[in-house]
Amino acid sequence: MNIPERTPNPIEMLQSSLTDEMERVNGLIRTRMHSDSAPRIPQVTAHLVEAGGKRIRPLLTLAAAKMCGYTGPYHIHLAAAVEFIHTATLLHDDVVDESSKRRGRPTANLLWDNKSSVLVGDYLFARSFKLMVETGSIEVLDILSNAAAVIAEGEVLQMTAASNLATTPETYLRVIRGKTAALFSAASEAGAVIAGAPPEHVRALECFGDALGISFQLTDDLLDYGGKTAALGKNVGDDFREGKMSLPVILAVASSDRFERDFWDRVIAKGRQEDGDLEHAQSIMLKHGSLDATRVEALAYATRAREALSPLPPSPIRRHLEDLTGFVVARIV
Repeated sequence: MNIPERTPNPIEMLQSSLTDEMERVNGLIRTRMHSDSAPRIPQVTAHLVEAGGKRIRPLLTLAAAKMCGYTGPYHIHLAAAVEFIHTATLLHDDVVDESSKRRGRPTANLLWDNKSSVLVGDYLFARSFKLMVETGSIEVLDILSNAAAVIAEGEVLQMTAASNLATTPETYLRVIRGKTAALFSAASEAGAVIAGAPPEHVRALECFGDALGISFQLTDDLLDYGGKTAALGKNVGDDFREGKMSLPVILAVASSDRFERDFWDRVIAKGRQEDGDLEHAQSIMLKHGSLDATRVEALAYATRAREALSPLPPSPIRRHLEDLTGFVVARIV
């Protein structure tokens, strides 16, 4: 009996189209995360970097550069810098969120300690800036350094909004545009800039990354209330237990009656959660349609990301990126 071969997904297609470049990026990452003075740095870094992540962000940098006709070496540096920034933010996030699982594995702060995670994250930020400087482009340095600042702003805004039932959808959008979309956008934009692409193509890829990142985060936040642990790389309901005001919660709270608001006040604002509360929260969300509304938003941003690529000339890479917008939200369709 012949078993039909599985069709590669868009990420795998991008990886296949950029195999040589990604091998060079991975080699540069391994070289630059090394430290003779502090062996714990490569140990902690490798725990995340080698954990089998999809490398979406560096792939976006490589794809943008290749699509814009770049033939130089520095897209490799930028892709590695983007991955270092991402890894640094994950290390810091897990400390802030007191997380115990990342990509289906124990977090670095659980295996080592919070101090190691914070300091290794700082080291990776420093290494990322060294890689940016080596490109000799002030413009890409400006793009990625600004993204690093925006990511931190998004995380701080999320922290201050946590457990606040008055959080609005507008505040939530600022949070996810900072903590997630900023690096998607900068990764795509930097690849176009290093290639010397015309302004309309640079802007198109910046907008593509922004919309893709928002769609990506909306999807993750939705799946926290109805996904599978293996697919999420974390425990289902983690956002609920941490009191995060994600869009499904914000919309449900806005539509809740007095008794339901008392429930949200107890479990989110006061953090007093009991067995069965996650399931009750899910039932309120279903009642008021907040899960469906979040799904609609995620799909709308995926469409916006796809349409943003229209100014770019047709190519296999562009087709893979267009397909990626659908793949990001495929788990919620």
